[in-house]
Amino acid sequence: MNTTDDATAQARALIRFIRDEIPLAHAMDLQLAGCDDDSLALYAPLAPNINDKGCAFGGSLVSLMTLNGWALVELALRRRGLDCDVFVAESNVRYLAPLWQDFRSEARLPADKDWALFFHTLDTRGKARIEIACTIPGDDGAPAATLAARFVAKRRSPGA
Repeated sequence: MNTTDDATAQARALIRFIRDEIPLAHAMDLQLAGCDDDSLALYAPLAPNINDKGCAFGGSLVSLMTLNGWALVELALRRRGLDCDVFVAESNVRYLAPLWQDFRSEARLPADKDWALFFHTLDTRGKARIEIACTIPGDDGAPAATLAARFVAKRRSPGA
């Protein structure tokens, strides 16, 4: 198994964990759409995430993006064998266009951020925060929704 296969296997295991432990993710039918070292994409079908107008429910869009950002941080920690609790500390969502079909969220670090400072801070302080940018592309490729969020990771106490 090469590193790409290993990264995908870790991402699949994380998605199974999310679906098993977070009932909303199961109800949304959250699925892995793709991953690499710096990004993670999740997919959700329209049918369980529809609103009264027949388009994607805004709550489902923000939920998918929040889960996507959380999962990107969690996956980065798991890849390094770190046992932490991850929380969303703050977020800002923008709804830009309705979606009338299945949708996916793409999470990545903003261009001016990297994991190095996050992991250094986590090593020295036992907690760290990082910004994650999430986008749900629309039909034309332009963003239909965006989420800018800050996530916090805190090392679990030994034996916790």
